Amino acid sequence: MSVGGHTPHPFSPLSELPVAEVLPGLYRAVLDVVADLESRNRRAEAAAIRSEATRVYSRAWTADAAKRLRALRTRADRYVETPARTRYEAVIETLGRPADLRPADLERRTA
Repeated sequence: MSVGGHTPHPFSPLSELPVAEVLPGLYRAVLDVVADLESRNRRAEAAAIRSEATRVYSRAWTADAAKRLRALRTRADRYVETPARTRYEAVIETLGRPADLRPADLERRTA
């Protein structure tokens, strides 16, 4: 009990919307960014984010679910802002070599 014999109110402040009102909008926002990723040919990232968002949205609508959807939106936004690596760059990184020559440079040297 608090001072004066009153217990604190168990509900969130009136300024916060209930999760049931927020979650559909968050899910839609994630799907919008996923569509943007797909249009940028970032299909693998888009599929992973869509799958996780669907899993979160299909379960209990809690504050934690809203937090996870916000995190997915942030992650998707970062992918949109980061240019995709070319296949050449990915292979070179995997091999652990510096990418000193681009494929176009190689073609010029062999021509």
